[in-house]
Amino acid sequence: MKVKMRKTMLLGVALAVMVAMAAGPAMADMAAAKKWVDEEFQPSTLSKKEQLKEMEWFIKAAQPFVGMNIKVVSETIPTHEYEAKTLAKAFEEITGIKVSFDLIQEGDVIEKLQTQWASGQNIYDAWINDSDLIGTHARYGYVVPLSDFMAGEGKDVTLPTLDVDDFMGKSFTTGPDGKLYQLPDQQFANLYWFRYDWFKRPDFQKQFKEIYGYELGVPVNWSAYEDIAEFFTEHVREIDGKAVFGHNDYGKKAPDLGWRFTDAWLSMAGAGDKGIPNGKPVDEWGIRMEGCRPVGATVARGGAANGPAAKYALQKYMDWLRKYAPPGSLGMDFYTYLPFLANGSVAQQIFWYTAFVPSMVAPGPTVNEDGTPKWRMAPSPHGPYWEEGMKLGYQDCGSWTFMKSTPLERRKAAWLFAQFCVAKTTSLKKAHVGLTPIRDSDINHESFTERAPKLGGLVEFYRSPARVAWTPTGVNVPDYPKLAQLWWQNIGEAVSGEVTVDTAMDNLAKEMDRVLERIARSKTQGECGPQLNPEKDEAYWLSQPGSPKAKLANEKPKGETVDYDKLIEAWRAGKVK
Repeated sequence: MKVKMRKTMLLGVALAVMVAMAAGPAMADMAAAKKWVDEEFQPSTLSKKEQLKEMEWFIKAAQPFVGMNIKVVSETIPTHEYEAKTLAKAFEEITGIKVSFDLIQEGDVIEKLQTQWASGQNIYDAWINDSDLIGTHARYGYVVPLSDFMAGEGKDVTLPTLDVDDFMGKSFTTGPDGKLYQLPDQQFANLYWFRYDWFKRPDFQKQFKEIYGYELGVPVNWSAYEDIAEFFTEHVREIDGKAVFGHNDYGKKAPDLGWRFTDAWLSMAGAGDKGIPNGKPVDEWGIRMEGCRPVGATVARGGAANGPAAKYALQKYMDWLRKYAPPGSLGMDFYTYLPFLANGSVAQQIFWYTAFVPSMVAPGPTVNEDGTPKWRMAPSPHGPYWEEGMKLGYQDCGSWTFMKSTPLERRKAAWLFAQFCVAKTTSLKKAHVGLTPIRDSDINHESFTERAPKLGGLVEFYRSPARVAWTPTGVNVPDYPKLAQLWWQNIGEAVSGEVTVDTAMDNLAKEMDRVLERIARSKTQGECGPQLNPEKDEAYWLSQPGSPKAKLANEKPKGETVDYDKLIEAWRAGKVK
C-alpha cells in the first residue's frame, strides 16, 4: 500500500513538474505583460484588465514565432525612438520575438524601400513609411494591401481589438481602389506657430493697428502674415535688447527643401482644387487626375504646377525668406533652422511641424516658469487663390507598410509588432511621449484634457473639426520617390538665383510630365497608371472652372486676423474656422 501511494505521489510530482515546465514561459510572459502594463503602459483608454487581455492575445498569437528576430525601420523622431527603445523591449519580453529597429533619415527610408522593390530581396520585415507614398504603393503592387491581409493570410495574427475605424489617418492610407495599404503609426501636422505673449502685448497691438488698420492676431490670410512679418522685423525690431524677426524659414538646396514645398505649400496658396483629403481633380502638387489616372502637371495638360497660383507661392516664399527671416536662413536646411524658435527670436512661423512639440515644451526662453508655453499653434493662413473646401495644410502620417517580397512568416511576426505599437494598450502612452496621436479615443482621453494647457493648442487642434483640412500627399502622385526629387532641384535653382520663378516652376511641371510619360510607357502601373492629356493652349485650361486658376488682379487683399482665444472657443464648440 505504501509503495503504491509512493508511486502515485511520485507520478503526481512528475506531472506537476511537467505542467509547470509547459506553463512556465506563458506564465512568465503574462508576468512580464503585467509588469509593463503596471509600470509603463499608463495611461490607457483600456482598463488594466482589458490591457492584459490584449497582451494575452499577443502572447498566444506570437507562439509560432518565438525566438525570431525581425527587422524594422523608420525615420528618427521621438515617437519612433520610444518604439525602438521601449516598445521593442517590451514586445520581446512579452512575446519572445526580438526586434531590431533601425532609426534613419526619411530620405534613406525611401531609398531602401526602392532597393527592396527593385531587388526583391528582403531588407526589412516592416517599414514605417510616410503615407505620402500611398499613390505609389497602390499602383506598383509591391506593397501588401492590409485590407486583404487582415481578412486573408494574416487573419490569425490580426488583433481583434485593433479597431481600424478609431485611427484618425485611415483615409490617408487608403488607395484609389478603396483598400487600406498602410496602418497609421504616428501623425503630426504643420501648423502656424506664434509668440502668444508678444501678440497679447497692448503696446504691440496698438502700434500694429495704427500701421495696418486691423487687429494683431492669428493671420487668416497670407496678406496678414506678411504684414505681421514686416511689423516685427522692421517696426518692433528688438525685444529686451534682442533682435527679433517676423518670419522663420530655410533655403538650402537639399532634399528637405523639396519636402518644404510638397508638404502642401502650393495648397496653402490655393493652387489646387476643392476636396478632402486632396483636391479633385487637381491636387496640391499640381497634378491632375481623371478617374484614377494622373494626366499631367503642366497647365497645358490641365495641371497646375506651373500655374499662376504656384508661381505666386514660390515668389512669396522667396520674398519672405529674404526680407523677414533671421540672417543666414538662405543657407539653412530643415534641421539647422529649427533652433531659432526655441531661442526666442522669432515672432511667427507660417508652418511648423508639431512633431517638435516635445522639444519646444522643455524649459527655455519660450516656456513660462509654470511649464506653460509662451507660444501657441493655430491653423496656417491661406493665400488668395485658396477657397473654402480646399486642403489647407500638410499632415505627416508615418504608417506601417509591408512588402510582398517579405516571407510570410516574417511578415506575420512583424505585423504583430506593428499592432503592438498601435494597440490601445500602448497607444495613449506613446501619444504622450511623442505627441503624435493616431487614435480618436486617445486624443479625447481625459489625460490630454489635463495636459492641454502645456501643449500650446495641439490638443485643441486634434479635437477640432478643422483637422480634416490637414492631409498628407495623396493618390494623384503615382511615384513619390521619382517625382519628389524634382522639387528641390528646380526650386533650389530659383532660390539661389540661377533661374527666375517662372522658369523654375515651368521646368518642374515639364519634368513631372516627362516622368509621368515614362511611367505610362512602362505600363507598370496598370489601369490606374498615368495617361497624359494632349497639350492645349494654356488659356483653355485657365478659363475653365477650378484649377488651374487664372492670375488674380490683386494677389494681396486686405489682411485678416482672428483672436486666438476666440478661435479656440470655436474649436471647442465644434465649429470649423
